[in-house]
Amino acid sequence: MRAPDFRPVPHEKDHRYVRDQAAGLVWHRSHYRILFADTDRTGAVYHGTYFRFFELGRATLLHDGGFPFRQVEEEGHSYPIFQLGLDFFRPLQYDDPIWVHSRIREVQRVRFDFEYIITHAESNVVICRGFTRHCATNRKGQPVEVDPMTLAISSGFPV
Repeated sequence: MRAPDFRPVPHEKDHRYVRDQAAGLVWHRSHYRILFADTDRTGAVYHGTYFRFFELGRATLLHDGGFPFRQVEEEGHSYPIFQLGLDFFRPLQYDDPIWVHSRIREVQRVRFDFEYIITHAESNVVICRGFTRHCATNRKGQPVEVDPMTLAISSGFPV
C-alpha cells in the first residue's frame, strides 16, 4: 500500500492548523515525541499505540475548538468508538518527533468520524493514516443526536 500524497503547509490564520496542498483540506495538528514506553520488543512503536496518538489528536482538536471531552461528558454526552481503521506505511522509533494531523471527516445525526494522518515531524514522511467512527450516546449508553457544541466545532473548523 502506498502512502497518500500529503503536503501540509501552515494555515494562514492559525498555527495549530495546516492545509494539505495535495487535497486542499485543513487539518489540526498536535506534536508528540515517541517515548521508550511507546515501543515494543523490536524497538518500533507498538501497533496499538497509534490509537493513543489518534486520541491525542482528537482530544487536542476538540480542546482547541473550545469544547474539551471533559465538558462533553459533563453535559451528558459520550462518544464511544464503534469502528476504527489504520493503514501503516513506515515504522516509528524511540525519540522520533511526529505530527498527529486530525480532522472531523463527517457528521451525521448520531455519529461522526475523525480521520488522522501521522507524519514524521522532521522529514514530513507519512507514517500512517486512519479513522475513528463515534456514536453519540447519553449517560445510559443510548444513541442520541450529536450535541450542539460538537456540531459547532465541526462547522467552525477552518477552511
